[in-house]
Amino acid sequence: MCHLYEYHFVEEQKTWGEAQKYCREKYTDLAKVFDMVDVRRLCNSTQNQGEAWIGLNNTGGNRTWHWSLPGVKYTENNSSWNLSGRYGSESPGNCGRQRHKWADVTCNKTMWFICYDETRKDSKTLYLIKEFMNWTRAQNYCRYNHTDLASGPDQAEGKEMENLVKFQGPFSAWIGLFRDSWRWSDGSDFSFRLWDTDKFILIKENKTWEQALDYCRKTHRDLVSITDPQEQERVQEKAQNASSPFVWLGLRYTCTLDLWFWVSDKLVCYEKWAREGKTEECDRAVGMDRGGQHECIHVDKESNTTI
Repeated sequence: MCHLYEYHFVEEQKTWGEAQKYCREKYTDLAKVFDMVDVRRLCNSTQNQGEAWIGLNNTGGNRTWHWSLPGVKYTENNSSWNLSGRYGSESPGNCGRQRHKWADVTCNKTMWFICYDETRKDSKTLYLIKEFMNWTRAQNYCRYNHTDLASGPDQAEGKEMENLVKFQGPFSAWIGLFRDSWRWSDGSDFSFRLWDTDKFILIKENKTWEQALDYCRKTHRDLVSITDPQEQERVQEKAQNASSPFVWLGLRYTCTLDLWFWVSDKLVCYEKWAREGKTEECDRAVGMDRGGQHECIHVDKESNTTI
């Protein structure tokens, strides 16, 4: 894909409507986003300056179906809909795959889900993830661990899908079909959405850092990574309720590579270190101080504390 547009961060306080008018007069329009490459470019343009408007807005009009994977177009002539229940007893929401048919399912229902990987241009792999998540969390899981939720007729009703589900009993699993009434300001039909679903959970159990990492990955998603001041504030609110002096974060130091990194592989572009700053020592991880300024402190990974 060739990028034919660039982003400009405007440091002026405006409502969404005012921002749209300003961008249309001074540039082209409010920012649009096609995929994760655009997300990274967009984040780089703000340079951690805080929240900013983009061109996605809820029109309140008809909800339109989209595939989660960017660039895959949805067409109505799909044979896999469970037409007997599509507009009947099922709650209108996003799309789940039953054994042989697709069905509308309320977006907050937790189900298994089907991820997609494209290892080579001519090789696609589907994975049935037997964990219960709502649609948005399932989408984030697939984008983080694979490519995306299964998207498009080739994936959602092709031979590999048939082989994946034929030995399952009655079940339902999310696929990458969703619908919403959100539209881009310039009229683009990009289906890409990346909603903030960070729900920070304080686990009131004392564990070592490695135990905490293993626990979070098995029962939730991962130890928390903090990449901007807004996430810092939300984690601080949770940390205040801890029973231990500090809570574990997903930041650690590796002697092999001689660097600090978040376990989520996010760049260490935002930090709030205590007065002593960073120290490059092996077997050290980072906790957030429960009180005071909620600063990052170095802790031996074998210490027992809250996550």
